Amino acid sequence: MSLSDSTTSAPSLEQALLAALARAGGKTLSAPEIAQAIAPAIAGGGEWHALLTPIRRTAVDLARAGRLVIYRKGKIADPNDFRGVYRLGLPRQD
Repeated sequence: MSLSDSTTSAPSLEQALLAALARAGGKTLSAPEIAQAIAPAIAGGGEWHALLTPIRRTAVDLARAGRLVIYRKGKIADPNDFRGVYRLGLPRQD
């Protein structure tokens, strides 16, 4: 199974990403933090750097669906238009 095969890897990547955020207990995580946490399950313990682009794509899709929030410089970012360093978090249940 390759990372580029979105039909088989996307659901497991999505589930792993959301599970990592759930384990964070309301804190935000960076893409590298998530990649390192889920690499053993997704990439078979392989190189976590290869997960960074798929995580970003999955995060954008999940943010559009309202299932997670993308933060840039501590503020909610538009999932359709953000650059640079970002963090991910689950939507608040206030």
